[in-house]
Amino acid sequence: MQYFTEKLTTSLSQDATLTGYVMDNSSEIDLQRLRPAVIVCPGGGYRFTSDREAEPIALKMNSFGCQSFVLRYSCAPAQYPTALFELATAVKVVRQRAAEFHVDSQKIVVLGFSAGGHLAANLATKWDQPELTEAGFVPAEVKPNALALGYPVITSGAFAHEDSFNALLGEKTTEESLNQVSLEKQVTEQTPPAFIWTIDDDATVPVENSLLYVRALKKVGITCELHIFAHGVHGMSLATKETATPDRPEQISGSVAVWPELFAHWLEEIFKRN
Repeated sequence: MQYFTEKLTTSLSQDATLTGYVMDNSSEIDLQRLRPAVIVCPGGGYRFTSDREAEPIALKMNSFGCQSFVLRYSCAPAQYPTALFELATAVKVVRQRAAEFHVDSQKIVVLGFSAGGHLAANLATKWDQPELTEAGFVPAEVKPNALALGYPVITSGAFAHEDSFNALLGEKTTEESLNQVSLEKQVTEQTPPAFIWTIDDDATVPVENSLLYVRALKKVGITCELHIFAHGVHGMSLATKETATPDRPEQISGSVAVWPELFAHWLEEIFKRN
């Protein structure tokens, strides 16, 4: 296993880091093996990146045979599109160094939670749009091949998690900028397939965020898989003792904890099909 942390530099920042959890190939098994890569974007309302949705998620993805990377992107006071540029750069780095990381360059997944889900879905909808291309990003280098979201922030409309958008946009908040980052409005026929899970009674980021995104995907014919668990709280991560804070037993749920296995099955099917 190779474990490393590297700084990512973009035209807007030098503060992001990418941490890799990269499994070595074995001469006893297959020295030429190429694995999917999962780039994890922790949540935190665009104010911080949560440890609970970082390394534990990366290690879980390793257990499914994926190479894992955690992006610690810039948060407030950094403003949009700083984090978007950082995630695009992270995908570019993993794709350019695919041979070094034993990664299939056409099997790169962005996986985000809460506000990190907004970031992941933002790249998924804009990888080929002027917002990135005019900043010098090459679509083929920054395209995610699949998208995974846990209780994501999506809409800036009636069901918005307003604090995330306030942190993301700061003084740039206008009706136009809010529409630009309301991602159910940004889906195109080039948006990658998505796996989404959320909680029906999430009191922080309403389930409608996921429903609006799924509706937009289906409208343009993009395949997706959506799991809505009946009960839980926002920010459940793996929904196990491993990621629960000591005073929050409600973050543990055997029902919700099945989501990683559901994701692994979906990922296998998506990449088999493509």
